[in-house]
Amino acid sequence: MQIDYPLHLDVRGRTAGTDQEDHIRDLIEQVLFTSPGERVNRPDFGTGLMQLVFAPNSDELATANQFLLQGGLQQWLGELIQVEAAQVESEESTLWITVQYVIRHNQERRVAQFSREV
Repeated sequence: MQIDYPLHLDVRGRTAGTDQEDHIRDLIEQVLFTSPGERVNRPDFGTGLMQLVFAPNSDELATANQFLLQGGLQQWLGELIQVEAAQVESEESTLWITVQYVIRHNQERRVAQFSREV
């Protein structure tokens, strides 16, 4: 059992837990939405994705976002997952991210979708 993210209490008043597959999804979310420099002891942790939200949309930016996502996920979670595809879309004030990956320990293919208001 792993600690669930975001940290919260379960119905018994204890730290909520989750299974391994959901924990991996939680880790992906943390990597995606943490900006480098945000964590004191790991200043290079994260993707910097949120910094690119206000850049003008273009094919070049979409490609840069994809490489940024895949590189960050590979660096921080490469032992747990193999990223097959990553897509970022910006729609007005919402950022939509889709990550397709394989969990290494059981070879299970997953797709996770995330969104953030900016």
